[in-house]
Amino acid sequence: MRGVLHSRLRRDPRMDLATKEQSSSSAISELQRHLQDGSFVVTAELSPPVSTDPAEFIDHALALRGLVTAINVTDGAGSRAHMSSLAAAHFLVRSGVEPVLQITCRDRNRIALQADLLGAAALGIRNILAVRGDDPKLGDQPDTKPVFDLDTTALLATAQQMRSEHRLPSGTEIKGAVKFVLGAAELPVDPPAGWRPNGLVSKMEAGAEFIQTQFCMDPDAVRRYAARLLELGVAQKLPILIGIAPIPSARSARWMKEKLFGAMIPDRIVDRLERAADPKAEGRRICVELLQQLAETPGVAGAHVMAPAFHSAIGPVIQASGVAGTKRAGAKH
Repeated sequence: MRGVLHSRLRRDPRMDLATKEQSSSSAISELQRHLQDGSFVVTAELSPPVSTDPAEFIDHALALRGLVTAINVTDGAGSRAHMSSLAAAHFLVRSGVEPVLQITCRDRNRIALQADLLGAAALGIRNILAVRGDDPKLGDQPDTKPVFDLDTTALLATAQQMRSEHRLPSGTEIKGAVKFVLGAAELPVDPPAGWRPNGLVSKMEAGAEFIQTQFCMDPDAVRRYAARLLELGVAQKLPILIGIAPIPSARSARWMKEKLFGAMIPDRIVDRLERAADPKAEGRRICVELLQQLAETPGVAGAHVMAPAFHSAIGPVIQASGVAGTKRAGAKH
C-alpha cells in the first residue's frame, strides 16, 4: 500500500472547492440534504420496464414517495435490456420522485458516458451512481461485447471534472449548470485484522460523496465494518448506505449467497426462511429487523433496499421499521 491512509484521504483542491460551494448553499438534491443533516437515509431501487410505456414503473415509484429519500434507476441490471435508465429517471423527475441515476461502465465508451452525464444535468437529474455493470455473459444476450473504456473511479473523476471545471476532459467548455451528487457502489466486508478500505478511499478521492453497498444481511459484520471505517476516519467523510432486501424465500437467499458476488447472506437467514410457514412474511420481518439494527449502528448513514423480484415489499418494510428520517446513530448534526 502506498503511503499511509490519512495521506490518501486528501482530496483534489478543485473537489474541495466544489464541495464547499455546494455545502455553503442549499443542497442540490434531497439525498444530499439528508446525507448532510445527519438523518438516517433510506433509498430503494427499481428497474425500468421492458416497455415503451412508463406508467407502471412510475406507479411503483410513487408508492415509495414519502418513504424513501431517492430511488435508484438501474442500468441494464443483470445484463438485460430495458427502457433507458436516463429516460426512466427523467420520468421520475417529472413525477416528483427523486432518482439516483445508475450509469454503468460496461455499456458505453467515455464519449457516450460524458453525453449521458450532460443529458442527466439537462434533465434535472442530480444524483449519479457510477457502477461497473454485471458481466454480459450472465445476461440473456451472452454474446454482448462489454466496453469498460473507463472504470468506476475514472467515471467519477470525469463527472467531478465536469462539475468543478465546467469542461469535458478534452478541454471543451460546458455551457449551463452541472450539478451532481456523485455516488459509487462497494462490496462490504467483515474486516480482517489490518484491513484498509483502499477502494472506498480511491472512489472518495475521485469525487464520490456517498456509497451504496451490495447486499449485506449480517448486522454483526456491518457493525465491525462500520467501526473500522470510523476508526480510519472514512465513515465521517463518506456516508455509507448498506444494501439489504426483503428476501422472499430460502431458494432466493441461497441464490443470492451463491451467485451474487460480494453478497453477505448468513446461513441463519437461509435457515429462518427455510423453517418459516410464510417465507415472504418472514423475509419482510428480517428486513424490518435489519433496518432497525442498521439505524442503531454508528458509522452507517442509511440503508439501500433492493428487491428485484419482490418490489411490492419495499414500501411496507420501510414503513414498518420506522427508521426513515430518524437521526442516525452517532450523528453530530
